[in-house]
Amino acid sequence: MPIQPDIQAYNAAQSPTDQPICDTLARAIDRHLPGAECKIWHRHPVWFLEGNPIVGYSKLKGCVRLLFWSGQSFDEPGLQAEGSFKAAEARFTAADEINAKDLKRWLARSIEIQWDYKNIVKRKGKLLRLKPPE
Repeated sequence: MPIQPDIQAYNAAQSPTDQPICDTLARAIDRHLPGAECKIWHRHPVWFLEGNPIVGYSKLKGCVRLLFWSGQSFDEPGLQAEGSFKAAEARFTAADEINAKDLKRWLARSIEIQWDYKNIVKRKGKLLRLKPPE
């Protein structure tokens, strides 16, 4: 499956070191989140399920950050807490640092565990879990 044109343009604008990281992430996310909507959101590639942001990546100084909006609830090694809500991240400086098995597992967890970021403004900053824990 080819990378969506807006995402492809974002990746192409990255440095020769960061472009392969972005391309690897985009292909894996597309493969493991079938049916997800992807677009450039707040200037970065983000994938959504039913309008809820799930995963995205962005260029930071010195790395590419992969962000899972509900990642703190995954209880997964390799993801670090980010921000004051439920997000978690992994950072990469080379494409060969991306562990395909870990990424596939994290993406599966992102489908299972979702906090309702889509309605966070309407709920005045309060997050609710979309799917109850099993």
